Order: sequence, then structure tokens, then C-alpha cells
Amino acid sequence: NTMVHSKGALSRLGRKGSHRMAMLNNLLTSLIKHERIVTTTPRAYVLKPYVEKVITYGKKSTVHHRNLAARRVKERAMVVKLFGVIAPRYEGRDGGYTRVLKLSGRRKGDGADMSVIELVDR
Repeated sequence: NTMVHSKGALSRLGRKGSHRMAMLNNLLTSLIKHERIVTTTPRAYVLKPYVEKVITYGKKSTVHHRNLAARRVKERAMVVKLFGVIAPRYEGRDGGYTRVLKLSGRRKGDGADMSVIELVDR
């Protein structure tokens, strides 16, 4: 289970549970694919613990942990990448696999604060 520090509006991202989980799973899959994505700052901060958890599954590398990861990661090729490429990279690191960097500009359409979330040591 992910540690939940803030149960407020931030962590809900203005969506119903199923929609929010689908969005986070998609963001997670994109982050594994590209190793660096641009998204809104609140999404980046809510995504961070999910990514950390899934990378930890990758480091454990059992069938059970692969299945747990596959529930979240929506493309099979990205599950393979997670276990084969990304997790081994962090073998000597205990957590802290992601970095959130705030961007100075705002999104043109609605002025949302934007951030980059990336995997460290890529």
C-alpha cells in the first residue's frame, strides 16, 4: 500500500477513483516508456509514489511482483522494460527513483502549473 500523507483535494485530482487510477496508470506507463514526461505539477506529485512502488516491484522480480506491476503498467513491452532495464539500474538505490522539476511556464490553455517528472540516473 502507498503511503498517503495528503488525503485532500490534491491527491484526488478532481476525478472519480476509477478515472484517477486509469490516468495514473497511463502516466506511469508513459514515464516508463519515455523516462521523462511533462505533466501538471499536482499530477507529477501524486504519480511519484506509484512509480516508486512499481520500480520496487521490478527490483523484487518474482512472478507475483511482475503480476502486481502488470496491473498498473498498461503495455506488456513496458513491463518487460521495467523488469529488464529500469529496475536493475536502481539495484543499489533504496527508493528515490524519480525527480519532479517545476517548469517556469504555464500551460497555454488553462494556465496550469507544469512540471517534468523523470527517472533519476537515466
